[in-house]
Amino acid sequence: MFPAENLRDWRGEKVIDPAGDKIGELEAVYVDTATDEPAFVTVKVGFIGRHKLVFVPVDGATVSPSAVRVRYDKKLATEAPSIDLDGELTATDEPAVYAHYGLGYQPGASGERRLGRR
Repeated sequence: MFPAENLRDWRGEKVIDPAGDKIGELEAVYVDTATDEPAFVTVKVGFIGRHKLVFVPVDGATVSPSAVRVRYDKKLATEAPSIDLDGELTATDEPAVYAHYGLGYQPGASGERRLGRR
């Protein structure tokens, strides 16, 4: 395992929890708009015809040849705030994503969004 870099290159790969359980497939990367550093990934979870995208923090994530390992367990991740496959995270929903993982949320100095999809 080595630190996760260039997460966009891992789109479509497995995302696993610390125990190695598959959470889903990496769909997109959301960066912190203040630093342009990856903050969350969306992970496609669910069953055929009933997929959704959940948000999972990438702080401390590592990669192996076949998966991205995050620090959060599968149950917590699959219960995270979600959007439809073709949906978009709204500015009003951003604080809930951070709160789900016990992370502090602070909008930009002028009230701008904290997350941007890349």
